[in-house]
Amino acid sequence: MAPTKPKNKSQKDKAKARARGAAQPLNVNARELLNNASAMLEVGDIENAAKTAKSAYKAIGEEGKLAGAALSLLGHIYVELGEIEAAREFFFAAVKTDENGTLPEDVAGGPEKFLWLAQLSEEGGQDSVSWYDRGASALRLQIQALSNELEKRPHGKEQQEALITEKKRRLAAILCAVAEVYMTDLSWEEDAEQRCEALITEAIMLAPELADTWQTVANVRISQTRVDEAKEALRRSMALWELLEPEDPNVPQFPTRVSLVRLLIEVGMEEKAIDVAERLIIEDDQAVEVWYLSGYGRYLLGEKIKSGELQAPEGETWQDIWRLSRKYLAQCLRTYAAIEYEDERLGAHAQELLDSIRGELGIVGAEEDEVWEDTDVEEDEDEEMN
Repeated sequence: MAPTKPKNKSQKDKAKARARGAAQPLNVNARELLNNASAMLEVGDIENAAKTAKSAYKAIGEEGKLAGAALSLLGHIYVELGEIEAAREFFFAAVKTDENGTLPEDVAGGPEKFLWLAQLSEEGGQDSVSWYDRGASALRLQIQALSNELEKRPHGKEQQEALITEKKRRLAAILCAVAEVYMTDLSWEEDAEQRCEALITEAIMLAPELADTWQTVANVRISQTRVDEAKEALRRSMALWELLEPEDPNVPQFPTRVSLVRLLIEVGMEEKAIDVAERLIIEDDQAVEVWYLSGYGRYLLGEKIKSGELQAPEGETWQDIWRLSRKYLAQCLRTYAAIEYEDERLGAHAQELLDSIRGELGIVGAEEDEVWEDTDVEEDEDEEMN
């Protein structure tokens, strides 16, 4: 499950203020308890959030109007605690309070619980698709209801249309998630390709302005070996956000952009992959996979220039590009060891690439090859063994 984006400072300050007010939940009603628990969750006070949410559920009771809201919140809290089985049980219980997702969202109606269960499914595959479908159905009902309301009461049109657009974007994201399942867990099914095609076609119709939609289109096209179309879809995806500030809500989430770097490398767009990876490193310099992908992208780019497949950028040689690749891969391995990263295949491949570069360029001193400095990375590559 993808993590949520970090909140900006003002949002964090507001959440902390709410959490401070939540420290003593005596003599407050169930709704206030739930709000307090949500505030605690926002600022990372997970243990107290769990206690407060449980107190709220106890006060509400199994048949209470807010039972689903309390159960859904407890599910979210237990995901954060890493207790996935318990989280699933809370979401299952929340579903029983709103089987079709037709209750108002302020009492935890709607699609959210279904989407959590799709992501937390032990079985994956068709089970995940079934939960996603229930979430999609709930959203379709909401979109239809909002559209009907807009026709009957056109006043407040802009606000109503914005809400419909938001719901359509969420529905498009669900359809893309289902397509991803059909490209992985269910790729063996006879109609997997046709289902993916139908899903991405509808997603494009619903939210052509959503970058994630075009990224999923690219992924499907790669699976169909339609590489040129995949490249075009990736360009369309990036054009929607690459000039925006990192905190802009239209910028895809961090894990989505990491996947984007992999796709760009897969279709041979190494320079674009490097650009996206650089931006990700600025946002999180402890992301081992991003250091690896940045080094790998440069390795492949240098390899193409070395073989004559590509022309080197002005003023650079393939050796220059490989020297930078070496630095990124060395930093990847150092961070890998420091945080005890668990992807052994990534670590082994990073080491393999680093050894290949050293075999070609020679072994350099530890200061140059192993230490990352907060300066222009090209400036400390001037000295190199021939």
